[in-house]
Amino acid sequence: MACSPKKDIHAIADAIGDRNIMILSDEIYSRLIYEGEDFSIASVPGFKERTIILDGFSKTYAMTGWRMGYGVMRSDLATHVSRLMTNSNSCTASFTQVAGIEALRGDQSSVDKMNAEFRRRRDAFVAGLNKIKGFSCQRPERCVLCLPYITKTGWPSKKLADALLEQAGVACLSGTAFGEYGEGYLRFQRRQLAGT
Repeated sequence: MACSPKKDIHAIADAIGDRNIMILSDEIYSRLIYEGEDFSIASVPGFKERTIILDGFSKTYAMTGWRMGYGVMRSDLATHVSRLMTNSNSCTASFTQVAGIEALRGDQSSVDKMNAEFRRRRDAFVAGLNKIKGFSCQRPERCVLCLPYITKTGWPSKKLADALLEQAGVACLSGTAFGEYGEGYLRFQRRQLAGT
């Protein structure tokens, strides 16, 4: 939920109320926020014990592919999750664990510089998308994803995504890859926006 504004997170919390529902909050982008600040649903009174936070090193520390992350949850849940993880994908390599410790303890200015560069690229990317006839793209405040609205092109999302790949060498996903309500959108992800 790190990509959700604070007001939306409060609205979700209000909708859940005091029902016995656990929340799995993917907060991998919590440090890649261009405007505003990170806000976790675990900060809402009454939700700390009902929230499992997932995070990792791939986005903040550019350690994509190192397969190192972590979860923050109640200790009784952590016991079961640890058992599951140990038996499903064993252990993270020791050298990546050392790199993760260094990333956490080290100078964080590189994270700020990377975020500023991603912000600059986001601005350039969105401005470029908005110059394309039939495209309309709002500037995302968080994460490294752009979702231009493309219905005015007259193309269905999947067909346009395929044509962009085949005819222009531009990879993106059709909004329909995320369900029927994705029609009319394309998704450009981290690789295009961040250049990685």
